[in-house]
Amino acid sequence: MVLGGRWLEARCTICRTIVHNIAGAYAAGTRIISMGKLTTHVLDIAAGIPAAGMRVELHDAGVNPPRLLGERQTNEQGRCVPPFLEGPAFHAGRYRLTFYAAEYFRARGAQLPEPPFVDAIVIAFGVANPEESYHVPLLVSPWSYSTYRGS
Repeated sequence: MVLGGRWLEARCTICRTIVHNIAGAYAAGTRIISMGKLTTHVLDIAAGIPAAGMRVELHDAGVNPPRLLGERQTNEQGRCVPPFLEGPAFHAGRYRLTFYAAEYFRARGAQLPEPPFVDAIVIAFGVANPEESYHVPLLVSPWSYSTYRGS
């Protein structure tokens, strides 16, 4: 978080000072700029549950070949924790999230044809303003998927 042009780091020994400074800045009308982050979560709409245990990869698609930036598995709430990118590591550019849906559904015991209709779902997207948070949710079944820019 940037406050008055200075970087503040949240450390246990200075948490009270940060909270005090932020509260004082709001009271004084100082603009606080929050660093953005990239997050995602997956909902299994066939079962009506969060898609726990789905493998997700993030690539920097602005380079050739695309560079793997991280790989996660969704937790019990279907979320990738921690955020894929945040703070100084999160910059404007083109990215690609790959969700391994067929792998997830097969692990849950779904009988899928070979090849599966929905296999690896690649969502290519751009980040124009890294000071904003970008949330990329995925709603998925073995036969369909949907996404949008969430908050």
